[in-house]
Order: sequence, then C-alpha cells, then structure tokens
Amino acid sequence: MTFEALKHYIYQQLQDLYPLTEVQTFYFMLLEHYAQCSKATALACAKEPLAEKVVTPIKEAIRELQNHKPIQYILGETVFFSYRFLVDENVLIPRPETEELVDWVLTTVTPSSKPLKIIDIGTGSGCIAISLAKSLPNAEVTAVDVSAKALQVARRNAELNGVTINFLHQDILQTSTLPDTYNIIISNPPYVRSLEKAEMQANVLEYEPHLALFVSDTDPLLFYDRIATLARKALSPQGSLFFEINQYLGDEMKTLLKAKGFEKVVLRKDLSGNDRMMICQFVDLSICRFVN
Repeated sequence: MTFEALKHYIYQQLQDLYPLTEVQTFYFMLLEHYAQCSKATALACAKEPLAEKVVTPIKEAIRELQNHKPIQYILGETVFFSYRFLVDENVLIPRPETEELVDWVLTTVTPSSKPLKIIDIGTGSGCIAISLAKSLPNAEVTAVDVSAKALQVARRNAELNGVTINFLHQDILQTSTLPDTYNIIISNPPYVRSLEKAEMQANVLEYEPHLALFVSDTDPLLFYDRIATLARKALSPQGSLFFEINQYLGDEMKTLLKAKGFEKVVLRKDLSGNDRMMICQFVDLSICRFVN
C-alpha cells in the first residue's frame, strides 16, 4: 500500500465519523507515530510503498477510531505545552485551554533567586506540574491526585521530561491541611456537571475517566470550595491561587472566592471566548506581576 492509497483508505473509513480536517490530522499523526514519517515526507512520497509493519498497526488504529477511541489513547501519548506526555485511560487528555492556564501562570512570575513553591491539585497526567517545572527550573513542585493509577502515569511523565516532582496520593476532599506553604496553588479539578453530558462528544464520555471529569449538579463547586479553604492556610503572603473552571460558572466562582476572603479575583476567557480560568490573591504581590 502506498502513502496515497493509505490516505484514501483512512478517508474512506472515517469520513462519516469525523470532519475531513480531523481525518487529515489523524493521517499525519499515525504516520509520524508508526512510521516516524514527517508530514513533509508523507506529502513528498505519495506514490511510495509503505511497509506492512507500518500499515497493519495503522489499520488497527483506524478500527479503534471508528469506535470513537481518542487518538491520544490509541497512540499512548500527546503533546502539551510543546512537551511529550504519555496518556492512557486513567488520565484526562490535556486540553489547549489548560495550556493557556499554564501560560498565564508563567506570565505572572518574575524571575527570583528564591525557589518558588508550587502545588498542583488533581494533577492527572502531570501536565500542569511538569510543564511548570520545565519552565521554572528553580521551582519546587508538588502534585496531588486521588488516583494511584493517574499518579503512575504522572511519575512516568516526570521521568520522561527530566523533572523532579513530589507526588502525593491524596483525596483533597478529605484533606485538612496541605503539607507546606506555596507561592502558587493551581488546580484543574473535576467541574463538568452531569447535566452537561449531552454537550460532550462520545469519545470523551466513553473513554476518559469520569472521576476526573464530573461533579454533581447540586454541588458543582465542591472541589473549588475545598481547595480555596485549604489555600487560605497554605498560600504564602504573596501567593496566587489559579483555577481552570467550568465556563458556565464564572460568576458563581467569583462569589465563592470573595466569600473565602480572596481579593483581586480575576476571570479570564480562553481563546474560544469561554470563561475558563481564574486567579486570586490575598495581598499585592512583590514576586509576581498581576495580569488582567
């Protein structure tokens, strides 16, 4: 089978299930993963044959895509903040809006000779904690998750990316205090209400871990409430609390955080125009620049 024939086969098998632009992306991702072949090479070698050892796993991957399995789980990896991360069905697939949250943190941090202390609550794959550790070499980063299997993935990702993270297996809802004081507390906790399941794609509902996704309709802010309470004791005097949030609950989040005594509560939209992330503090920062 040639490159061109494989491309036609993939389009034929997937065109009724995915947008054509997404099918094209799958084609290049599969070639890069199974044939170590760049997009430029694939385009230049359209008439060249592919080895059977490449075609066979790609066809199997196509069958899994027909069952709506996310391609990141099929390949066992993804890219986040330009870094490679291993993923499986024990962790959420990192999203672009979470990259925006990491970038926001980095734009607020001013270089300092003193090491920053950072804790990521609900770390999952470790994408937030590891990306911050890569970008802030002098930071001491802790990452917490309730799932032991997720922490196994996160530890492999820390090793893969060459950073040291202090991983803790902990249920934040059953935690009375955090283990230290921190300059930055950051969390992307579960925030999707059950009533919003109808808006979600089948590949998310069928494959991604519900433990990391969903909260009840009656108490959708329970993780934020708990983390904000813990942050009151664990934030350093010049510290910042960052959240990724449910796009429909921005006003409720502002009310919650102000009721906890936080000042300078700022809500920011993601690149899609949805309310998606927040920063709040107790006092003015001397080590950080506050960014609207």
